[in-house]
This record gives sequence, C-alpha cells and structure tokens, in this order.
Amino acid sequence: MAVSRGFLVVLDSVGIGGAPDAPAFGDSGADTLGHIAEWCAGGRGDGHGRAGPLSVPNLLSLGLGAAHRAATGIETPGLEAGPANGCWGHAVETSRGKDTPSGHWELAGVPVAFDWTYFPTTVPALPVEFTAALIREGSLSGVLGDCHASGTEIIARLGEEHVRTGKPILYTSADSVVQIAAHEEAFGLERLYELCRIARRLLPDTVGRVIARPFVGRSAADFTRTGNRRDLSVPPPSPTLLQRHSAGGGTVISIGKIGDIFAHLGTGTEVKASGNDAVFDAVLEQTGRAPDGALVVANFVDFDSLWGHRRDVAGYAAELEAFDRRLPTFLERLRPGDLAILTADHGNDPTWPGSDHTREQVPVLLAGPAAPRGDLGRIGFADVAATLAEHLGVPPGPHGTSRLQGPA
Repeated sequence: MAVSRGFLVVLDSVGIGGAPDAPAFGDSGADTLGHIAEWCAGGRGDGHGRAGPLSVPNLLSLGLGAAHRAATGIETPGLEAGPANGCWGHAVETSRGKDTPSGHWELAGVPVAFDWTYFPTTVPALPVEFTAALIREGSLSGVLGDCHASGTEIIARLGEEHVRTGKPILYTSADSVVQIAAHEEAFGLERLYELCRIARRLLPDTVGRVIARPFVGRSAADFTRTGNRRDLSVPPPSPTLLQRHSAGGGTVISIGKIGDIFAHLGTGTEVKASGNDAVFDAVLEQTGRAPDGALVVANFVDFDSLWGHRRDVAGYAAELEAFDRRLPTFLERLRPGDLAILTADHGNDPTWPGSDHTREQVPVLLAGPAAPRGDLGRIGFADVAATLAEHLGVPPGPHGTSRLQGPA
C-alpha cells in the first residue's frame, strides 16, 4: 500500500510581498523575497560566501517565482517565473498579528481572532507591576534594558553589565513577546528558564510568548546566542491540525521550535534541532523513518532569527541558496503518496526599516507524488491545514478550504 504522509515545511519569514492590509501594519511595499533578489541582482547582496544574482532554481521549479509574481505583479530578476512543475499559490493571513504563533497556528487551521498585547516603545516598555513582581519572585537585584530592541544589539550593549551585576536583560519588540537574555554560565541556563516560567505566569494570555535567550562569550566582542533558546507560548485557542491528527491516533513529528510554538499540544515526537542545517538533517531523517500517515512539521528559523531581524540581505540570500541546494535530496526521498507543503509564517524584509517582522503574503508550494499541479492563485493560510487534513484523512476543521485537487 502506498505511503501517505504529510510534510509541512515552514521557511520562517520568507514572505513574497505586502499583504492587502500591509499599510495598517506600516509595511506597505515590504517584500522579503523580492527585495533580496533585487539587491543580489544589483550586486549589493554579495557576502557570506555568495555573490551575484539570487540562485534558487529548485524552489523556482516548484513555482516560487510564479507565486511571487502573482502576489506582487512584479517580475524580479532572480525570481523569473519560468516553467514550474509543482503546484503553487500565494496565501493571505486573517489573524491580526504578524508574529510567529499567529502565522503557524493559522497554517495549522486556527486563525487568531483576538488582539495580542503589545508593549509601547517607551522606556521602560514593560508594565512596572510586572517588572517588580519578576524581580521579587525571581530573587533579582534588578533588570537591564526593559525596552524595544534587537536581540543581538542589546546583548552587545548590555551583556558585560549583565555579567558584572547579575541582572538579566529584559526586552521586547513589535511582536507580542517578552524576551529575557542571560549568560549561560554567569547567570545559569536553568535559572534563566525558571525566570522565564515566572514571567509567563505573571503575564496575561494575550502576550504571545516569553523567550529565553541564553548567550555565551567573554565580552561584547564575542557574545553569541546559543541554540538553547526556549519559547514559552500560550496555547492555541482551539485544536490545531496537529492536535486533531494526534487525537485521531495519527503520528505527529515536530522539528525545531515547533513544539514551543504550539505550546507542546499535539506536537507528538519533538526533535530538537538548532539552526537550518540541523533542521534539514532531521527532516531528511524523518523522510526515511516517519510511518504511514505521519504529519511532519518543521520550522527553518535561521531565515528569520539570523538574517531577517538583523537586516542582513547577503546572509538571508546565502541561507535561501543553501536551502535550495539541499531541497532536491528531500524531494527525492519522498515516497509514493507523500505530500509536502513549503510555506512561510510572515515576512521579515531585511531591507526594511527597524528589525521587526513585516506583514506579507507567503508562498504555498505543494510538492511530492501526491501534489496536484498548477496555479492555486490567492488562498488563505488555513487552506494549508485543510489540504493536509484531507490528504491524511483527518476530518475537516472549521477554517480553510482543501486545495488537494489543485486549481479550481
């Protein structure tokens, strides 16, 4: 009997042009993929071991260029929409945020209908009652930061003072998030995790995530964040595709930070992997090991965390090209009956002002033996979940339309 497995591969932040409501988010004109390709074509994206026009031929063969052109109306050098042998579309989010949980949950069939809590750009940024309680319950002498910041920038700026004083670094962003950075050795990794658990308990459920951001190094010159990041997310407001598949006896395998994003609900076997290469290794391993009927969900975080937030165009381009080079190996290992969907959760245009996510459409690329062919046009994030649900024999949820039969 043919194997029938589903793979949901999230290229974190690989947006393909502003969403219809991008102006409401201050993101009119944002285009993560398109602007990277433009910079590379103009010679400004050289670096990180790469040079010249963006080269992602395998993604283009699945319809990435066609999806970008349909989303933006622009034919961008390096993304030429030539012949594609896959099934592609461009998806629009209905959730009210441009954050990681909203994007992933809606891709899994659960749009976020409520408003997240965001923090002002004042200093301090976080409520004084929360900070006071965190200091008291965490037995701290105080905190540093308490502002909007890029994670790498604030560690370089305040890391030495943190090591000297023992005060953790507290910061936020345009997302609904509280991040706490601390040195793994000087402060202690387990102590950082416990402090984040306290913060999670003190915050309302409308704050999406508390993120532990451990780092190592001796000085600002060499402080480096480690792979021991931990996200404490609130649970999705209703059962996701992962939960529904698990509840029906199906196998779910979660790779990378998927477990954290879904608050470990329905995430099945969680495979920890730090960085895109390690995530890809784990995905390839599961193409050989995952049983019939399995749902494998993976998040490729480096696009977002290493390059998008840092506004590093060359690094982002190099990461896209590295992913593209490995893509054929994954596709070749898919078995008869398998369906893979490659998509993204939001944008993070490295040419955009600031260091935050951008409200964008995302590509939806269906591949594998069970994939239909052709142009799906504009669809919804939740259609991804509906398509995988039909493929895996999971009863349909309340949101999304299956695209398993291809273009209408």
